[in-house]
Amino acid sequence: MCEHCGCRAVEPIAQLMDEHYEMLDLSGAIRTLLAAGDRAGASAKLAELDRRLGPHARREERGVFAALKEQGDFAAEVLDLEADHRAFDETLADLDTTAPDFDQQVKKFLAELSLHIDRENLGVFPVTVVTLDDDGWETVTRAHAETPELQCAPER
Repeated sequence: MCEHCGCRAVEPIAQLMDEHYEMLDLSGAIRTLLAAGDRAGASAKLAELDRRLGPHARREERGVFAALKEQGDFAAEVLDLEADHRAFDETLADLDTTAPDFDQQVKKFLAELSLHIDRENLGVFPVTVVTLDDDGWETVTRAHAETPELQCAPER
């Protein structure tokens, strides 16, 4: 992921990016468990990913996304990313470890999540850093205060 634009120097953006790294680490662990045939272990890690994804998505939507929409910046991309969040919730809720295509469904979900993270880290976050005004940053700060990050790092 990009670390050259300066986004990580802005605390709320750095926090969101750190959570992305944690989710990608969990994704790697899930893929490893699937490759080993451990659906129960993969399901447990998916549940952990789901617990992280919900608060993270709310913080993005109430903060960065809301601020960008209020300013009229990058609105179409933000709406697409919000739709991804809803789709991720639905996908995770519908996964069935007994389904014959469980592994394929999970791998597809993880690939979509990775692409989504790239779109945020390489698109929305740099735009946020260079375009938000004081009111926008106030929105971001408020969202981060209302939805604190999860403090525990994923198991490795």
